[in-house]
Amino acid sequence: MNTVMQFLQTTFGPLVFVFTVSNLAAMGLQVKVPEVVVALRNKKSLALIFVWGWVLGPAVGYLITRIVPLAEPYVVVVFLCSLAPCAPFLQLMVEKARGDMGFAGAFVPLVMVGTVVLMPLMAPLLIKGVTISTSALAKPLLLTILLPLIIGAAIRHYADKGASKIFPAVKGLALLSTLLTIASCLVLYGRGMLNTAGSFALLSMTLFMVGMALITYRFGFGMKQNQRSVMALGMGTRNIAAVLAAALAIPDADPRIVVMVIMWTLWSVVLAAIGAKLFAKQAGTADTGDRP
Repeated sequence: MNTVMQFLQTTFGPLVFVFTVSNLAAMGLQVKVPEVVVALRNKKSLALIFVWGWVLGPAVGYLITRIVPLAEPYVVVVFLCSLAPCAPFLQLMVEKARGDMGFAGAFVPLVMVGTVVLMPLMAPLLIKGVTISTSALAKPLLLTILLPLIIGAAIRHYADKGASKIFPAVKGLALLSTLLTIASCLVLYGRGMLNTAGSFALLSMTLFMVGMALITYRFGFGMKQNQRSVMALGMGTRNIAAVLAAALAIPDADPRIVVMVIMWTLWSVVLAAIGAKLFAKQAGTADTGDRP
């Protein structure tokens, strides 16, 4: 058993790297540059993404840390997560929610760029008493999040047929690495997650994700239902790869920080799946209402 645990501990880092890169590359291969350009010209969408992602998110995180009694390591994770919207598995959930895939294709790169730029700048300001090197945080974000997304989008834009050919393999790798990462998390950190019982860690992440999804879905400011579902799923979930990179950039980080990040990863999949199912029902209602 010790040999198995040692193997999982040794391979966990590379596995998370493959999980992150493959999921972001799969996203990039679905990005249509003209749609991103249109989104960039839409000042309303840009303003909403910025306000929801890096004004509302930190505000909700701060409120939760004020009303929920959390140990300091868990407070750190709430603040880090508040700066990193949009899980790598967003596209899968948008499909299940019958959301606007075109809008999602433009939403993802904008949010990822925002995270890479704003997280290193805002994290040291939000988290008092914890030293986070801006350069140490920015480097893994650039290499594991932004670069795979850009490469995938470039292949899609300049070699569309090639992108179509390699997409099934990349998507398959992303799915496999996601399942293996979840299984490894359960084995390696299962006991640590059980030890958080009574700490309000699970409550805090639930309040954050559900609150962000409900607010952004309810106040869509004229967006269609299938676009509001994309916004809600994107802002309700978190880019855990970015959060983990930030957590590992903290010198002598408390082990409970990593445990809560792993918990957030697993729980976000569950909540996002539930949300996607509910949004899919709303999409059906909206379609029925639009019929003459």
